[in-house]
Amino acid sequence: MAAETGILYVVATPIGNLQDISARAVTTLKQVSRIAAEDTRHSRKLLSQCGIHTPLLALHEHNEAEVSVALLVRLRSGYDLAVICDAGTPLISDPGFRLVRMAREAGIRVVPVPGPSAAITALSASGLPTDRFVFEGFLPARQTARRRRLQMLLDEPRTLVFYESSHRISECLRDMGEALGADRQAVVARELTKTFETIQGGTLAELLDWISADANRQRGEFVVLVRGMPEGEHSRIDAEGERVLAVLHAELPLRQAASLAARITGLSRNRLYAYGLAIKKND
Repeated sequence: MAAETGILYVVATPIGNLQDISARAVTTLKQVSRIAAEDTRHSRKLLSQCGIHTPLLALHEHNEAEVSVALLVRLRSGYDLAVICDAGTPLISDPGFRLVRMAREAGIRVVPVPGPSAAITALSASGLPTDRFVFEGFLPARQTARRRRLQMLLDEPRTLVFYESSHRISECLRDMGEALGADRQAVVARELTKTFETIQGGTLAELLDWISADANRQRGEFVVLVRGMPEGEHSRIDAEGERVLAVLHAELPLRQAASLAARITGLSRNRLYAYGLAIKKND
């Protein structure tokens, strides 16, 4: 008779405050045979403080494909395993997707042990609409690609949720203001559940000024939330805007033409630019 396969537990851990770890998470992590962690040195500190002495192994973006195969063998042999990340819920902008997919395809039971998530934590306290939202994770590191991605989100009506690093937060807010409109309402959530937790709201322009005014505000881990395009607004422009943009674009690059057209008509430069991109795509 074939032995039963093990269970793969996807276990959420605190994003800052260690008291946020659940009793179920602690019990699960004590009972499994191995814990796959994004950074074993980081996770060992957390586990030690919780009295968890289960052996750790590394599972990160550079070795996930190879290690997942080995872990699948252990699961098929009847061993229970857990996957955790450095902070929060695994697989949310963190490694683990390949392992979970392979386990499910192999008919192995995957059990979530829910807990903290920086995106949901920030959203719950942001004051922005929470009934519909879209999680975009980390934006591209390169400015051109980052602006292109943001431009694609100009007309998105749902609240936008992003992760961002400390060394790119200022550039991120600047590009968001350029692409989505400097007057768009947004929230910066920094160091959630930690000692210096900060949740600051305002327009994208105000938030850029706020974070630029103090280097300490640029430290830590960030969630940036941006209100979606208000209902009834979209990237279409009126007939005069179309005419002015077309005349200018016949002589100038689109970005420059949109800027000048905005000054002439009083329309949003971002909408003019988005409209120009749409016309070029359709052509």
